[in-house]
Amino acid sequence: MLPVLFHVGPLEIKSYGVFIALAFLAAWVVLSRELRRRADRADAAGPLIAAAAIGGFIGARLYWLAEHANSANAGDLVSGAGFTWYGGVLGGTVAVLLVARLQRIPVSAIVGSAAPTLALGYALGRIACQMAGDGTYGKPSDLPWAMAYPDGEIPTTVRVHPTPVYETLTGLLIFAVLWRLRERLSGPRLFGVYLVLAGTERFLVEFLRINDRVLVGLTQPQIWAATFVLAGIGVIATTHRRDVRTPQTGVPQTRSVQ
Repeated sequence: MLPVLFHVGPLEIKSYGVFIALAFLAAWVVLSRELRRRADRADAAGPLIAAAAIGGFIGARLYWLAEHANSANAGDLVSGAGFTWYGGVLGGTVAVLLVARLQRIPVSAIVGSAAPTLALGYALGRIACQMAGDGTYGKPSDLPWAMAYPDGEIPTTVRVHPTPVYETLTGLLIFAVLWRLRERLSGPRLFGVYLVLAGTERFLVEFLRINDRVLVGLTQPQIWAATFVLAGIGVIATTHRRDVRTPQTGVPQTRSVQ
């Protein structure tokens, strides 16, 4: 944990911003590669990543501020804490779809390219949370790898579950699965798999997080995560065709899935 990486004169270079930037850079590499393969539109990766970054940042911040309207202060506007992941998903999705429409990229290519991109970006973004100690850690724990965050943006001297580390490791595993499946599944089907895996991961990790239970014993992130899982199952169930790549030409072809 290292909230401030270094100083340039009076300017603090915070780890949260640096690692979020690295996450978006890695996402851009993956997205450009997949857009080139699915739609021959690698050039659109930059505008889409920018839209996701801006829309996600605004959405995550506004959602968090709305949830904490009674306790937020001016310092929260520029701190490394105060982001809500589902607000970021909503804001980023709207922005990306708007840019995709302007760029005239097929939705199937967008969602297929976005699946591994989102998994990798989320996994690396959680490194930013871990480095900043932004309060996304879990409940008290006496496990050997439990840790305290005394110098975090939201400090604690109690040893807790390092849930950002759990999510980084799980996110990288999800990325590996999606990357392996990306040439076998159509864009919508691959995105459905992403929704199921990412939603399941978030639903389970919430049992270790410190969040209020708001409905039938579930936290608000769990409700969103369950929605993602159900939506993913629906996409998988209703997607009847997939792309396959022939070993001779490497050209995507389409066939029915029985």
